[in-house]
Amino acid sequence: MPFRQLFCIRQQKRKRQQWRPSKTKSFAEPNKLSQQNYHNLLAECLKKGCLFEDLSFPADVRSIGTGPFLQKLPQKIQWKRPHELHKNPIFYSTNKKRLALCQGLIENCWFLAAVEALTFHEDILFNVVPQNQSFERKKYAGIFHFKFWHFGEWIDVVIDDRLPVNEAGQLVFLSSVYKNLFWGALLEKAYAKLCGSYEDLQIGQVSEALVDFTGGVNMTIKLADAPPDLWDILTRATYSSSLMGCQTHAGPTRVLANGLVAGHAYGVTGIRKVTCKHGPENLVRLRNPWGKVEWKGDWSDSSGKWELLSPKEKILLRRNSDDGEFWMSLEDLKIHFVDLMICKLTPDLMSQEDGKKWMCSTHFGKWIKGSTAGGRLKNFRGSFWMNPQYLLKVLQGNGSKRSLYSCSVLVSLIQKHSGKHRNRVPHLHIGLSLYKVKRISHDNNKKLPPSFFIWNSPLGQSLFVNNREVTQDFRLPPGTYVVVPSTLEPHQESEFILRIFSRKHSLRELGGDSSCVLSKEIVDKHEDCEEFFSKYFDQYPEINAVQLQRILNSIAWTSMSDHQNYGMRFSLDACRSILALLDLNSTGTLSIQEFRFLWKKLLLYQEVFQKKDTHQLGTLDQSELRVAMQETGISLSNELCKLLTIRYGNPDLKITFENFACFMLRVELMMEAFYNMSKDGKGIYLLESEWMMMTLYS
Repeated sequence: MPFRQLFCIRQQKRKRQQWRPSKTKSFAEPNKLSQQNYHNLLAECLKKGCLFEDLSFPADVRSIGTGPFLQKLPQKIQWKRPHELHKNPIFYSTNKKRLALCQGLIENCWFLAAVEALTFHEDILFNVVPQNQSFERKKYAGIFHFKFWHFGEWIDVVIDDRLPVNEAGQLVFLSSVYKNLFWGALLEKAYAKLCGSYEDLQIGQVSEALVDFTGGVNMTIKLADAPPDLWDILTRATYSSSLMGCQTHAGPTRVLANGLVAGHAYGVTGIRKVTCKHGPENLVRLRNPWGKVEWKGDWSDSSGKWELLSPKEKILLRRNSDDGEFWMSLEDLKIHFVDLMICKLTPDLMSQEDGKKWMCSTHFGKWIKGSTAGGRLKNFRGSFWMNPQYLLKVLQGNGSKRSLYSCSVLVSLIQKHSGKHRNRVPHLHIGLSLYKVKRISHDNNKKLPPSFFIWNSPLGQSLFVNNREVTQDFRLPPGTYVVVPSTLEPHQESEFILRIFSRKHSLRELGGDSSCVLSKEIVDKHEDCEEFFSKYFDQYPEINAVQLQRILNSIAWTSMSDHQNYGMRFSLDACRSILALLDLNSTGTLSIQEFRFLWKKLLLYQEVFQKKDTHQLGTLDQSELRVAMQETGISLSNELCKLLTIRYGNPDLKITFENFACFMLRVELMMEAFYNMSKDGKGIYLLESEWMMMTLYS
């Protein structure tokens, strides 16, 4: 597991019960696309000894598309299975330390940027890409499956593994720099099947794919009018494991003089506040889905700006290879990119509230010509009332004094066109309006009349966008409101999904059936610890080794599986070692940002440690250590594992959790430093000062 997740403010919420696809019943029991049951089909093929052939998405031109797109294809397209393309194909590997996907002939950089954002959150990735699939002969039948959130429900998509290749045997569409790695190509095929064809992936927004991978809520920020707290938004987005992407200014796809590609989507893979000689600088890390062609300005690989950092920070953050991934300043991001898309997995991204529970209500509706398609209020005041109306009662949330006066409410509206092919029907301009109303009797289910909308104004601005989804955040006092979703013009027909998030509310449709409302609660298992950390760092913005020891030893390190506590304690020497590893600015202290990532790492290490401590003795022997390391994606030889047991173990050659945590931090740090400094993956060159910094203070 790359250590860059720690230094670039990424978290994997492995032990937090947030609003995620894996926690919903619909994900556990997804609908079957084309009524294909993966497990039944796999068992049938294994029994018959045959390879699966998907007749609903055949290996011919019908699955690729029609029209002008076909002119881009090579003359002779063949469909081959991975075993025909490589002698040792693998489905997925946790040992690959670099992003490995490359865009093919389809202009679907938006899809690939979203996939790459997904790879930095393995817990979410493994929901979409089930890991119990492989090319091993005993389990292989040429059939694979993937899960997507598709307009309010999870869909299980089954495919065969026949992929289009050219005469040279190269994949025509998405591929990997590792020629035997095929999960990306198969994922793209499954998504193409869901959308209708490969051609239907040509045009899109990063936000669409992010929502389809997570069931999350999209927020698009126009960078030309970015809010002043944009960096705080990015930080909270990363803390909450939100997925992010961005888009350059529209235009013909071409490489600009500054190295960016016009009309192109990029994945946001990390952020970092660094300390320069002239003061702090906010950096954002991006990746070009092409796997090459990078930014050439400030903080690029060859920029002289890196000399403004400490040697240690420069080694850990600077990249020296043309792999498509690069850093740039937040100010340059706002200048050279037009949109920043954030897929929120936790609804409280924008509110900065630390409440304990969220509710989500979902309703499916339709705009029908002559019935419920009334158009927007501004130009069609007489028919606006015909649009669907939803009565929203915002209730006092978590008992805090603040919720007495205002509550955070997030409203999401997604349009859904009927039809098999995603790109056959263009998006409509859609928007939503929110009105404050007096209390309405529960028995009164009638729509508000036209006169109400003539004499009352909506709260906030009614935004209309030509996108699949529009979202708006509100701060509302507890009370009664009406939400009105609409199209820009009247008589425009489409289905839609309305989702409301708040601490506590009720939602029902006026003039319709209210039985469709679904609700669920989101509970943060570690909210008490997070609250403790926040209060502590309010008192001490930076902590030293003694304070770090005090915090870590005040936590009850109990097991997820009700194992005993083991008496897990951290010595002062261990805390000094941890601090030196994470102290990128060489200040001798840790910020709350650095500590939060340490905390998430320790939770992950604890989970792996207790899982591999088969005898529940509170220690790992040499064999258990090696298996635990493999669990995190690190593979070392028996000889090296033996030396590490001698170095980090007690006199009985047993490794405690404290030593395991220190050891894992050091291994991941050194591996990341090597990958960042190595141009060819074989060696690195360091100045004497850089070498001394890495060896003596880490």
